[in-house]
Amino acid sequence: MNPYTSVSLSPRQMLKSLVINRRLIYQMAKREVIGRYRGSVLGLAWSFFNPLIMLVVYTFVFSIVFKARWQTGSDSKTEFALALFIGMIVHGLLAECVNRAPSLIVGNVNYVKKVIFPLEVLPWIAMGATLFHTLISLMVWGMFFILVNQTFYWTALLLPLLFVPLILFTMGLTWFLASFGVYLRDVGQITGVFTMVLLFMSPVFYPISNLPERIQPLMYANPLTFIIEQSRAVLMWGQLPNWEGIFISLLISMVVAWMGFAWFQKTRRGFADVL
Repeated sequence: MNPYTSVSLSPRQMLKSLVINRRLIYQMAKREVIGRYRGSVLGLAWSFFNPLIMLVVYTFVFSIVFKARWQTGSDSKTEFALALFIGMIVHGLLAECVNRAPSLIVGNVNYVKKVIFPLEVLPWIAMGATLFHTLISLMVWGMFFILVNQTFYWTALLLPLLFVPLILFTMGLTWFLASFGVYLRDVGQITGVFTMVLLFMSPVFYPISNLPERIQPLMYANPLTFIIEQSRAVLMWGQLPNWEGIFISLLISMVVAWMGFAWFQKTRRGFADVL
């Protein structure tokens, strides 16, 4: 990139870049997904078997070994594993993108120095590959839920509305960290610790109702808390989501996404010099 070329920091440019480069993002995300399994015997089928194996293991460990129950008044042995898996899916989407973010620019030096390439789409490519695996995991969860409970709630169709704020928030963090990763290589070590702490500080392994009442409001400062709780509501219990909460979450996520994009655009001029 020419360091003297001005770049737009507006939210409109963020959306425009996504729309203009949508085919590039799709093709590169597709190549990344296929490349992950290239050379293996089962190939792309591993994207299905991996979450299936994880769900079976969760079900066995928590329902048979620990005899854990989710506090909903149900005696279902698999409810805990299903609730846990939803939390893991939501956390996994953010964690995979955040953990990869510091190496997105550092690992693609040729795109910075030798070719004209819209660097701001690299986080979208990572998000596209992650969304593919998230979708497969949700399909596995849905098949397992229908098999066990012999029912399906139509409210599950509202799940994409909950994932929009999650995707935007994750993109904002990814743009921030992708830029920081160029100038400060230690960021890659910090993100792994951050996502692990976030895993246990989110209601993944426990319902938020298990916590003392004075702590519960503080938990909602964690952006994953609302998404995880509402995802369980629409998927497992057929409840309508909290529309006001979705609106507030969407506004906050849009601001975070724009701030991350603006920071990335502002700092990208120095990428070639540092690399």
